[in-house]
Amino acid sequence: VTGASFVVFNGALKTSSGFLAKSSIVEDGLMVQITRETMESLRQALRDKKDFKITCGETDGGDVKEYVDICWVDNEEKTNKG
Repeated sequence: VTGASFVVFNGALKTSSGFLAKSSIVEDGLMVQITRETMESLRQALRDKKDFKITCGETDGGDVKEYVDICWVDNEEKTNKG
């Protein structure tokens, strides 16, 4: 679990790169590089207020995977008020 001050979603990852998606720490935030198709799905999930999971790692990387989970919460008292 990683806490971040901000998240950047970059939809320019090529499908030929060999990655499902890539995540990296930048300063005090998180950058997630995803394909154009995943970006379209993410946008739709945000519009519909649905949870969304991004699997990061190499396409043929085996069992080692990272996940970026976008979750909607019912109780906003525990979220960052800033």
